[in-house]
Amino acid sequence: MHTNLASILRQAELISATQESSIIESVQAETHTVPSALLAQGIFTPDELISHLAQIFGLDVINVTQFDYATTCQKLGLRDLITRYQALPVSHDSCTIRLAVADPSIAQIEDDFRFTSGKQIELVLADQGQIQAAIRRVYGAGLSANDNQHKEITQDELASLVDVSLDEIRATEDLSQDDAPVTRFINQILLEAVRKGVSDIHFEPYEDNYRVRFRCDGILVENSRPSAHLSRRLSARLKIMAKLDIAERRLPQDGRIKLKLNSTTSIDMRVSSLPTLWGEKIVLRLLDSSAANLNIDKLGYSDQQKALYLEALKRPQGMILMTGPTGSGKTVSLYSGLNILNTTEQNISTAEDPVEINLNGINQVQVNPKIGLTFAHALRSFLRQDPDIVMVGEIRDLETAEIAVKAAQTGHLVLSTLHTNSAAETVVRLGNMGIENFNLASSLSLIIAQRLARRLCNLCKQEDHLSDELREEYNIAPSAIIYQANKEGCNECTHGYSGRIGIYEVMPFTRELSVAILKGATVRQIEQIAIQQGMDNLKTSGIKRLEDGTTSLQELNRVLYF
Repeated sequence: MHTNLASILRQAELISATQESSIIESVQAETHTVPSALLAQGIFTPDELISHLAQIFGLDVINVTQFDYATTCQKLGLRDLITRYQALPVSHDSCTIRLAVADPSIAQIEDDFRFTSGKQIELVLADQGQIQAAIRRVYGAGLSANDNQHKEITQDELASLVDVSLDEIRATEDLSQDDAPVTRFINQILLEAVRKGVSDIHFEPYEDNYRVRFRCDGILVENSRPSAHLSRRLSARLKIMAKLDIAERRLPQDGRIKLKLNSTTSIDMRVSSLPTLWGEKIVLRLLDSSAANLNIDKLGYSDQQKALYLEALKRPQGMILMTGPTGSGKTVSLYSGLNILNTTEQNISTAEDPVEINLNGINQVQVNPKIGLTFAHALRSFLRQDPDIVMVGEIRDLETAEIAVKAAQTGHLVLSTLHTNSAAETVVRLGNMGIENFNLASSLSLIIAQRLARRLCNLCKQEDHLSDELREEYNIAPSAIIYQANKEGCNECTHGYSGRIGIYEVMPFTRELSVAILKGATVRQIEQIAIQQGMDNLKTSGIKRLEDGTTSLQELNRVLYF
């Protein structure tokens, strides 16, 4: 616990004795460092704190985003010290390391970096938030230096491996040993994916090469290109980890991997193998419950849209549907609602394939069609379990749809998803499945269509000068400043984007809409009625995100197909 800074500020009469005691208590409780406690308690603003520290310690102040700290950290290899002290090397030469710190009163930082690197240390001041964000970018969030228990493998080691035959794979134990180079390489890939918040990992064999790609913020990005002759070794190792049959290379297989990151954190992965022309392609879907942000305020709903969702959640019965393509954030939206409903007074049951987010207090069922446990079967069982709220992962067939509608009509709140392009199309899709219009009109409470668009990086986004014709075509306000991504990106983003934001179309079912459905209204008629009643369709919601500088026109074109 380093609390020297609090005493120094007290001696400089910048804080009171009471404030000093409060800060020390916060640090000793391991909830804050001294700088973060000062900011959290509102004693100083970030600029005021840095100004005071610069004056007391006589240090220069820098903005870490203006330095290529990622390359510096990788070349120096001081990860343990960087993560332990939250101190960031921003530049270096043959003799000196320039080290950004938020608390320069900790003398041990300078000593340890000097001893380990053999170089002189030049301390500079930087905002603690900037330092922490930079360290997360280089080394990932929530993982310490000791989380990778395996010795890293070099490209030379990987290149020295030779191909193995199927008979050798069956006979050898080497591929399942922790010190095997292929095992270490795969562990490096998995840990890097977790640190970067990747949703999927693709292992892809081709005739003359092999590539590994990550899906980051909905876009596939190439990560590495191991030698093509390692295809069999890599697929065999992944199949061993997923407990699949390594001898079966002609048929697709599905399995799961549970990766233990540290003593308290683990992550599940869904594994799919697919025979291709040049070997087995393997895709891993990362199911990280801890990474899901279930705070409805963080998902991107407008105030009006959030109010409509919360109002529908308060109803004792009815059906709430989330629609959109795969990977559009439907599950997180559903679970944000379930998180609000999850109280001791409510009995909540869910049927999912797979269970992606674990929530304490909710009865979650993994469907298994191979043994007859389908969505419809699980839903029937729920209705005999005295439920208040039921969530069905996806309405795929008429049987599931009929049971869900019946449950919504008999005093239960039902939440589910459907693959349609808009809220209005959902009504017609359910009708095409075989659900009668009068049942739809009496059971539907709310339909939300959604997409995920990448957020522009606030540090490097650039103004986009749109023509008057484009502004008129997309109904963009003449005074709105529109931004585009900096394709080069910066240290805080990937090609000008960082994270994603939801774009929503929230359609509550009013009396007018119910009457229109009973009369067999078309998709266009349903949408027009909803818009007249104040609904923002996906295009309008996207333009609002464009006008407030959250995303770019190019990204909206990609996501919404303008």
